[in-house]
Amino acid sequence: MISRRHAALAALLTAVATASVLSACTPAAADRPLVVVSTNILGDVVDQLVGDDVEVMTLMRPDADPHSFEISAQDAARLRTADLLVSNGLGLEEGLQQHLDAAVAEGVDSFVAGESIDVLEYATGDAAGTLDPHFWTDPARMIDVVEELAPRLSDLPGVDEADVDAHVDAYLAELRRLDDDMAAAFETIPAQRRALVTNHHVFGYLAERFGFRIVGAAIPGSTTLAAPSASDLADLVSAIEENGVPAVFAESSSPDRLMHALAQETDTHVEVIELFPESLTAAGGGAEDYLTMMRENTQRIVTGLAP
Repeated sequence: MISRRHAALAALLTAVATASVLSACTPAAADRPLVVVSTNILGDVVDQLVGDDVEVMTLMRPDADPHSFEISAQDAARLRTADLLVSNGLGLEEGLQQHLDAAVAEGVDSFVAGESIDVLEYATGDAAGTLDPHFWTDPARMIDVVEELAPRLSDLPGVDEADVDAHVDAYLAELRRLDDDMAAAFETIPAQRRALVTNHHVFGYLAERFGFRIVGAAIPGSTTLAAPSASDLADLVSAIEENGVPAVFAESSSPDRLMHALAQETDTHVEVIELFPESLTAAGGGAEDYLTMMRENTQRIVTGLAP
Protein backbone atom coordinates (compact mmCIF):
# COMPACT_ATOMS: atom_id res chain seq x y z
CA MET A 1 0.00 0.00 0.00
CA ILE A 2 2.80 2.40 0.96
CA SER A 3 4.76 1.65 -2.21
CA ARG A 4 1.67 2.22 -4.36
CA ARG A 5 1.07 5.53 -2.59
CA HIS A 6 4.70 6.56 -3.18
CA ALA A 7 4.36 5.62 -6.83
CA ALA A 8 1.19 7.68 -7.18
CA LEU A 9 2.82 10.70 -5.52
CA ALA A 10 5.86 10.34 -7.75
CA ALA A 11 3.65 10.26 -10.84
CA LEU A 12 1.80 13.36 -9.64
CA LEU A 13 5.06 15.23 -9.03
CA THR A 14 6.29 14.25 -12.49
CA ALA A 15 3.07 15.52 -14.09
CA VAL A 16 3.30 18.80 -12.20
CA ALA A 17 6.93 19.25 -13.21
CA THR A 18 6.12 18.49 -16.84
CA ALA A 19 3.26 20.97 -16.83
CA SER A 20 5.56 23.61 -15.34
CA VAL A 21 8.13 23.06 -18.08
CA LEU A 22 5.48 23.26 -20.80
CA SER A 23 4.05 26.38 -19.20
CA ALA A 24 7.49 27.98 -19.16
CA CYS A 25 7.89 27.21 -22.87
CA THR A 26 4.53 28.75 -23.83
CA PRO A 27 4.45 32.57 -23.80
CA ALA A 28 1.76 33.88 -21.50
CA ALA A 29 -0.71 36.40 -22.84
CA ALA A 30 1.00 39.08 -20.74
CA ASP A 31 4.30 38.36 -22.50
CA ARG A 32 2.89 38.89 -25.98
CA PRO A 33 2.75 42.31 -27.65
CA LEU A 34 -0.72 43.83 -27.56
CA VAL A 35 -2.35 45.36 -30.63
CA VAL A 36 -5.57 47.24 -29.89
CA VAL A 37 -7.86 47.85 -32.88
CA SER A 38 -10.80 50.24 -32.94
CA THR A 39 -13.31 48.67 -35.39
CA ASN A 40 -14.18 45.01 -35.88
CA ILE A 41 -13.47 45.15 -39.63
CA LEU A 42 -9.89 46.30 -39.05
CA GLY A 43 -9.68 43.93 -36.07
CA ASP A 44 -10.40 40.95 -38.31
CA VAL A 45 -7.81 42.09 -40.86
CA VAL A 46 -5.13 42.48 -38.17
CA ASP A 47 -6.02 39.02 -36.84
CA GLN A 48 -5.30 37.58 -40.29
CA LEU A 49 -1.87 39.23 -40.44
CA VAL A 50 -0.39 38.09 -37.13
CA GLY A 51 0.17 34.71 -35.53
CA ASP A 52 -0.21 33.49 -31.98
CA ASP A 53 2.72 35.61 -30.84
CA VAL A 54 0.52 38.74 -30.88
CA GLU A 55 -2.59 39.49 -28.83
CA VAL A 56 -5.22 41.40 -30.81
CA MET A 57 -7.89 43.26 -28.82
CA THR A 58 -10.79 44.65 -30.87
CA LEU A 59 -12.80 47.38 -29.16
CA MET A 60 -15.89 47.38 -31.38
CA ARG A 61 -18.20 44.44 -30.75
CA PRO A 62 -19.93 42.53 -33.59
CA ASP A 63 -23.07 44.16 -35.03
CA ALA A 64 -22.17 47.55 -33.54
CA ASP A 65 -22.31 50.94 -35.28
CA PRO A 66 -18.77 52.36 -35.67
CA HIS A 67 -20.09 55.91 -35.42
CA SER A 68 -21.65 55.48 -31.99
CA PHE A 69 -20.17 52.52 -30.09
CA GLU A 70 -18.54 53.20 -26.74
CA ILE A 71 -16.08 51.25 -24.61
CA SER A 72 -15.77 50.40 -20.92
CA ALA A 73 -13.39 52.10 -18.53
CA GLN A 74 -11.44 48.83 -18.40
CA ASP A 75 -11.01 48.78 -22.19
CA ALA A 76 -10.02 52.46 -22.16
CA ALA A 77 -7.33 51.76 -19.59
CA ARG A 78 -6.03 48.73 -21.47
CA LEU A 79 -5.72 50.49 -24.82
CA ARG A 80 -3.27 52.89 -23.15
CA THR A 81 -0.96 49.91 -22.56
CA ALA A 82 -0.96 48.74 -26.19
CA ASP A 83 2.23 48.21 -28.17
CA LEU A 84 0.32 49.40 -31.24
CA LEU A 85 -3.05 51.09 -31.68
CA VAL A 86 -4.77 50.60 -35.05
CA SER A 87 -7.68 52.84 -36.00
CA ASN A 88 -9.56 53.97 -39.07
CA GLY A 89 -9.34 57.71 -38.52
CA LEU A 90 -11.07 60.13 -40.92
CA GLY A 91 -13.71 60.90 -38.29
CA LEU A 92 -15.25 57.41 -38.19
CA GLU A 93 -14.82 56.55 -34.51
CA GLU A 94 -16.91 59.40 -33.16
CA GLY A 95 -17.66 57.88 -29.77
CA LEU A 96 -14.13 56.62 -29.28
CA GLN A 97 -11.87 59.39 -30.51
CA GLN A 98 -11.22 60.91 -27.10
CA HIS A 99 -9.80 57.61 -25.86
CA LEU A 100 -7.65 57.14 -28.96
CA ASP A 101 -6.28 60.67 -28.60
CA ALA A 102 -5.55 60.12 -24.89
CA ALA A 103 -3.61 56.94 -25.62
CA VAL A 104 -1.51 58.62 -28.30
CA ALA A 105 -0.86 61.55 -25.96
CA GLU A 106 0.52 59.07 -23.43
CA GLY A 107 2.95 57.68 -26.02
CA VAL A 108 1.13 54.68 -27.48
CA ASP A 109 2.36 53.93 -31.00
CA SER A 110 -0.46 54.50 -33.49
CA PHE A 111 -1.31 53.40 -37.03
CA VAL A 112 -4.17 55.29 -38.71
CA ALA A 113 -5.46 53.39 -41.73
CA GLY A 114 -6.95 56.49 -43.35
CA GLU A 115 -3.45 57.92 -43.73
CA SER A 116 -2.45 55.02 -46.02
CA ILE A 117 -5.00 55.52 -48.77
CA ASP A 118 -6.15 57.93 -51.44
CA VAL A 119 -9.03 59.49 -49.49
CA LEU A 120 -12.31 60.49 -51.12
CA GLU A 121 -14.56 63.34 -50.08
CA TYR A 122 -18.32 63.04 -49.84
CA ALA A 123 -19.77 64.39 -53.07
CA THR A 124 -23.35 65.01 -51.96
CA GLY A 125 -25.49 65.50 -48.87
CA ASP A 126 -24.84 67.48 -45.72
CA ALA A 127 -21.28 66.13 -45.52
CA ALA A 128 -20.23 67.20 -49.04
CA GLY A 129 -16.57 68.17 -49.06
CA THR A 130 -15.63 66.28 -45.89
CA LEU A 131 -13.51 63.12 -45.79
CA ASP A 132 -15.20 59.75 -46.30
CA PRO A 133 -13.87 57.08 -43.87
CA HIS A 134 -15.56 54.04 -45.49
CA PHE A 135 -12.53 53.00 -47.55
CA TRP A 136 -12.94 49.27 -46.80
CA THR A 137 -15.78 49.00 -49.34
CA ASP A 138 -12.98 49.09 -51.95
CA PRO A 139 -10.71 46.06 -51.52
CA ALA A 140 -7.93 47.79 -53.47
CA ARG A 141 -7.69 50.38 -50.72
CA MET A 142 -7.67 47.67 -48.07
CA ILE A 143 -4.66 46.27 -49.91
CA ASP A 144 -2.96 49.65 -49.51
CA VAL A 145 -3.69 49.59 -45.78
CA VAL A 146 -2.34 46.05 -45.32
CA GLU A 147 0.86 46.87 -47.20
CA GLU A 148 1.46 49.91 -44.98
CA LEU A 149 0.52 48.13 -41.76
CA ALA A 150 2.60 44.98 -42.31
CA PRO A 151 6.03 46.43 -41.34
CA ARG A 152 4.56 47.96 -38.20
CA LEU A 153 3.37 44.51 -37.12
CA SER A 154 6.70 42.90 -38.02
CA ASP A 155 8.50 45.38 -35.77
CA LEU A 156 6.53 44.46 -32.66
CA PRO A 157 8.74 43.04 -29.87
CA GLY A 158 9.14 39.26 -29.94
CA VAL A 159 7.39 38.81 -33.29
CA ASP A 160 8.73 36.45 -35.96
CA GLU A 161 9.05 38.74 -38.98
CA ALA A 162 9.04 35.83 -41.45
CA ASP A 163 5.82 34.51 -39.92
CA VAL A 164 4.09 37.88 -40.27
CA ASP A 165 5.35 38.22 -43.85
CA ALA A 166 3.85 34.82 -44.72
CA HIS A 167 0.49 35.79 -43.23
CA VAL A 168 0.56 39.13 -45.06
CA ASP A 169 1.38 37.56 -48.43
CA ALA A 170 -1.42 35.02 -48.07
CA TYR A 171 -3.96 37.67 -47.09
CA LEU A 172 -2.95 40.05 -49.86
CA ALA A 173 -3.56 37.22 -52.33
CA GLU A 174 -7.05 36.78 -50.86
CA LEU A 175 -7.74 40.52 -51.17
CA ARG A 176 -6.64 40.57 -54.81
CA ARG A 177 -8.87 37.58 -55.54
CA LEU A 178 -11.75 39.38 -53.83
CA ASP A 179 -11.19 42.49 -55.94
CA ASP A 180 -11.23 40.44 -59.15
CA ASP A 181 -14.34 38.50 -58.12
CA MET A 182 -16.24 41.67 -57.20
CA ALA A 183 -15.37 43.28 -60.53
CA ALA A 184 -16.59 40.21 -62.42
CA ALA A 185 -19.83 40.04 -60.41
CA PHE A 186 -20.65 43.72 -60.87
CA GLU A 187 -20.10 43.42 -64.63
CA THR A 188 -23.38 41.48 -64.71
CA ILE A 189 -25.24 44.67 -63.72
CA PRO A 190 -25.90 46.97 -66.71
CA ALA A 191 -24.37 50.43 -66.28
CA GLN A 192 -27.77 52.14 -66.14
CA ARG A 193 -28.79 49.95 -63.18
CA ARG A 194 -25.65 50.54 -61.11
CA ALA A 195 -27.43 52.98 -58.82
CA LEU A 196 -27.09 52.85 -55.04
CA VAL A 197 -29.48 54.09 -52.37
CA THR A 198 -28.48 53.33 -48.78
CA ASN A 199 -29.16 54.33 -45.16
CA HIS A 200 -26.32 56.83 -45.20
CA HIS A 201 -23.36 57.57 -47.44
CA VAL A 202 -21.21 54.46 -47.04
CA PHE A 203 -20.42 53.19 -50.56
CA GLY A 204 -18.50 56.06 -52.14
CA TYR A 205 -15.31 54.02 -52.49
CA LEU A 206 -17.10 50.99 -53.90
CA ALA A 207 -18.93 53.26 -56.34
CA GLU A 208 -15.71 54.83 -57.61
CA ARG A 209 -13.91 51.48 -57.90
CA PHE A 210 -16.67 49.55 -59.68
CA GLY A 211 -18.55 52.17 -61.68
CA PHE A 212 -21.68 52.76 -59.59
CA ARG A 213 -23.42 56.09 -59.09
CA ILE A 214 -24.75 57.21 -55.72
CA VAL A 215 -28.39 58.21 -56.12
CA GLY A 216 -28.70 59.21 -52.47
CA ALA A 217 -29.00 58.16 -48.86
CA ALA A 218 -31.91 58.26 -46.45
CA ILE A 219 -29.66 59.96 -43.90
CA PRO A 220 -27.88 62.67 -45.91
CA GLY A 221 -24.92 63.12 -43.56
CA SER A 222 -21.69 61.19 -43.10
CA THR A 223 -22.87 59.49 -39.92
CA THR A 224 -25.79 57.40 -38.74
CA LEU A 225 -26.16 59.89 -35.87
CA ALA A 226 -27.64 62.48 -38.24
CA ALA A 227 -31.38 62.72 -38.97
CA PRO A 228 -33.12 63.30 -42.32
CA SER A 229 -35.75 65.95 -42.92
CA ALA A 230 -39.09 65.39 -44.67
CA SER A 231 -37.82 67.32 -47.70
CA ASP A 232 -34.67 65.16 -47.83
CA LEU A 233 -36.79 62.01 -48.00
CA ALA A 234 -39.17 63.50 -50.56
CA ASP A 235 -36.22 64.40 -52.80
CA LEU A 236 -34.81 60.89 -52.44
CA VAL A 237 -38.15 59.30 -53.35
CA SER A 238 -38.19 61.40 -56.54
CA ALA A 239 -34.59 60.39 -57.33
CA ILE A 240 -35.43 56.70 -56.88
CA GLU A 241 -38.35 57.00 -59.28
CA GLU A 242 -36.40 59.04 -61.85
CA ASN A 243 -33.48 56.58 -61.84
CA GLY A 244 -35.67 53.48 -61.92
CA VAL A 245 -33.93 52.09 -58.83
CA PRO A 246 -35.18 48.51 -58.23
CA ALA A 247 -33.70 48.06 -54.74
CA VAL A 248 -32.50 50.13 -51.80
CA PHE A 249 -30.06 48.88 -49.21
CA ALA A 250 -30.47 48.90 -45.45
CA GLU A 251 -27.59 48.41 -43.02
CA SER A 252 -27.40 45.49 -40.62
CA SER A 253 -26.18 47.71 -37.77
CA SER A 254 -29.07 50.21 -38.10
CA PRO A 255 -32.88 49.86 -37.96
CA ASP A 256 -34.39 49.35 -41.43
CA ARG A 257 -37.75 51.04 -40.74
CA LEU A 258 -36.71 54.21 -42.58
CA MET A 259 -35.70 52.27 -45.71
CA HIS A 260 -39.00 50.36 -45.77
CA ALA A 261 -40.94 53.61 -45.39
CA LEU A 262 -38.88 55.12 -48.21
CA ALA A 263 -39.60 52.18 -50.52
CA GLN A 264 -43.33 52.36 -49.79
CA GLU A 265 -43.44 56.05 -50.75
CA THR A 266 -42.31 55.38 -54.32
CA ASP A 267 -44.72 54.75 -57.18
CA THR A 268 -42.61 51.80 -58.34
CA HIS A 269 -41.83 48.43 -56.78
CA VAL A 270 -38.63 48.80 -54.73
CA GLU A 271 -37.10 46.01 -52.67
CA VAL A 272 -35.31 46.61 -49.38
CA ILE A 273 -32.18 44.48 -49.05
CA GLU A 274 -29.99 44.29 -45.97
CA LEU A 275 -26.22 44.71 -46.32
CA PHE A 276 -23.29 44.56 -43.91
CA PRO A 277 -21.39 47.73 -44.83
CA GLU A 278 -20.04 48.95 -41.48
CA SER A 279 -19.81 46.06 -39.03
CA LEU A 280 -19.02 42.39 -38.93
CA THR A 281 -21.59 40.13 -37.35
CA ALA A 282 -21.39 37.59 -34.57
CA ALA A 283 -20.95 33.93 -35.51
CA GLY A 284 -23.84 32.77 -37.67
CA GLY A 285 -24.79 36.32 -38.67
CA GLY A 286 -23.58 36.03 -42.27
CA ALA A 287 -20.62 38.42 -42.18
CA GLU A 288 -18.23 37.07 -39.56
CA ASP A 289 -15.07 38.33 -41.27
CA TYR A 290 -14.09 41.00 -43.78
CA LEU A 291 -13.77 38.73 -46.82
CA THR A 292 -17.11 37.06 -46.13
CA MET A 293 -18.76 40.44 -45.54
CA MET A 294 -17.54 41.82 -48.86
CA ARG A 295 -18.58 38.73 -50.82
CA GLU A 296 -22.01 38.67 -49.20
CA ASN A 297 -22.56 42.37 -49.92
CA THR A 298 -21.50 41.85 -53.53
CA GLN A 299 -23.93 38.98 -53.99
CA ARG A 300 -26.81 40.94 -52.46
CA ILE A 301 -26.12 44.06 -54.53
CA VAL A 302 -26.05 41.96 -57.70
CA THR A 303 -29.28 40.20 -56.69
CA GLY A 304 -30.99 43.55 -56.08
CA LEU A 305 -29.82 45.42 -59.17
CA ALA A 306 -29.15 42.89 -61.95
CA PRO A 307 -32.02 42.36 -64.40
